[in-house]
Amino acid sequence: MAGVNNILESVREDDFVEYYLFPVINSEDIKEQETILSCVLSKANKIIDNYSKNYLWHKDEFKLVPRTSISNLLTHIDGKNEKLPPHLYGVSHFGDNIEDEWFMVFILQQLTKEINGLAVKVYDSDGEFILIEAADFLPDWADPETCENRVYLYESNVHIIPMDSEEEKELTVSSALSKLFKNPTETKASQDIQNTFNNKLKGYPEKTKDNIHRSTIYVPIGVAAILKLKPTLIAPAIQAFCNRDSVDLRACRAMKYFPPENRVNTSVNFTKCMYAMLTHSKFVPDRRTGWNLPHSSSPQFKAHNLGLRVASGFEILISQAKPSAEIESDKGWANYLQSLKNKGYFQDLMENSRDYNNLLNKAKEYYINHRDSMQYMPAVGQQILELTKTLDYNADELKKAESDLPKDDDDSWLDISPEELDQMLQEKYGQKKFINVNNNTDPGMFTDKVKNFINHVSEVEGAEFPNHSPQRPPRGVKSKNKVSFSKDTKADENKSNNKVNFDPNSFSCAVQNILNFVIPEDDSWDQSGSDMSEYEDDIEVNNGESYAEVNAKMKKYMDEMDRELAKTTIGESFEKKTNGDGFDDIENFRPVDIDVNALKNILESYKSQLGEAGPSSNMLGPMGVHLDTNENAKVE
Repeated sequence: MAGVNNILESVREDDFVEYYLFPVINSEDIKEQETILSCVLSKANKIIDNYSKNYLWHKDEFKLVPRTSISNLLTHIDGKNEKLPPHLYGVSHFGDNIEDEWFMVFILQQLTKEINGLAVKVYDSDGEFILIEAADFLPDWADPETCENRVYLYESNVHIIPMDSEEEKELTVSSALSKLFKNPTETKASQDIQNTFNNKLKGYPEKTKDNIHRSTIYVPIGVAAILKLKPTLIAPAIQAFCNRDSVDLRACRAMKYFPPENRVNTSVNFTKCMYAMLTHSKFVPDRRTGWNLPHSSSPQFKAHNLGLRVASGFEILISQAKPSAEIESDKGWANYLQSLKNKGYFQDLMENSRDYNNLLNKAKEYYINHRDSMQYMPAVGQQILELTKTLDYNADELKKAESDLPKDDDDSWLDISPEELDQMLQEKYGQKKFINVNNNTDPGMFTDKVKNFINHVSEVEGAEFPNHSPQRPPRGVKSKNKVSFSKDTKADENKSNNKVNFDPNSFSCAVQNILNFVIPEDDSWDQSGSDMSEYEDDIEVNNGESYAEVNAKMKKYMDEMDRELAKTTIGESFEKKTNGDGFDDIENFRPVDIDVNALKNILESYKSQLGEAGPSSNMLGPMGVHLDTNENAKVE
């Protein structure tokens, strides 16, 4: 179902959430289906309005449209997808504000709670994102492929349709709904999954108020009047301004509809995401336009600066205005119409005949309604253009209101220190237990952490950190490989044809021998052999050589290395072990302290990063090792 060839395919971005609401409908009669869907839609709209009446959507609002069998024909124009049961459908883009997505999920949960027998399927560009949040508690068989069409919200709980057998790889939505409605107690997910899901939605709808930022802006009087009438238009104006191009900048220079000569102060509600976008979008206005900005140190600078940006956004929207009914020049409509013809939607009717035109008008209406539900910029611009012509406002009242504006909210939340950012990331994604590495750290404890990472077995997809929880991939980045939801991923030894025999203990010994290259000239050492002698000499490696032969070659290589390095002073740069380590009988020999040197090198590497991301912090952070930021911290 994720591959539905939607009518907005040409403009669909990765920041979408798609939702399907399935009521219990057993009738095959189209009119009866429409009646039931209309009744459910009426109830749903009341619930949606109750929770989102004053909500400021970043991009698209939450909107549902009914889909019967005919509607399915209009949307599944490629003929390759499953024809779904009658349902209510919606798709919304949330842009840069991920809070919109989870608020929609909260609304969907409430719909299943307040409307009996309603099941909901929801996913986004990452797929079944609800399961990704609860990845630690999923059954062993769960992965993105096997979970398709198996995850639903029902009676405010998460339900996962279990897999009956290994052969049942694909499950249709109709079959899944039948199992869900028949026995919901068997499909209900575990309590751990329910807790994770509910914790994600904890605080809604009250927490939406904490996401609002109020600020005063100095805008042309026409913009102030429009925002007073329809405050939600601030969202598309900010989107238009932040996504401006060279053509839009020409409209900003002209300011035909909102000239800066007559301006007033007005108080506007932003979401924190919108406010941050508007504040940090670099923009230098054309002086010829008439924007007379005060000095940046002036108390009025912020209101002037924000106001010219908002006004420019409204001007850009009007420059893009196009009546929503005008779709003949719409490339998306042309592609959609051709797909309908290829599908046989017009039933070989003669073009321009009455029946043909009826079907054509129905397709146009569906396309326009669906397009306008998603902040279609030309349609929004047309709406603002109509307001500039018809809106009747009193300029004197708007000027008088300047003296009674509410106080601006504190925007210090825009600035966070590196330590606060690290803490936020740690609370969200990091390890729960850390060891601090500084000048008092036991080097042995540190190297144990590193050894655990080296000895940890990972799959072919990449390196895994021990006890590292899976993370949600970045939006829009899709892996074509199979990705497991499960926390503990184990290699399937029965299916492996890997002929490489890697012994981590032998490798560790070899590395230690290389690091501890200063070998004293003592006959007893030649007889003792290396650490590899603990392994039986008759064990054959892949190329047919015994460990004794490999050991002899390694000894030869190390002797040659000693002769080369003896001419340098590199050995003096390593930290040596203290006296009393069992080498008192060997004159002037102090072996290299591998643990101390490893810790020292890591600290030096971290220090050279100068507080930015680098190999040391990237590797050690997920391993649960926290490096001291004190510049004086070093290993003595």
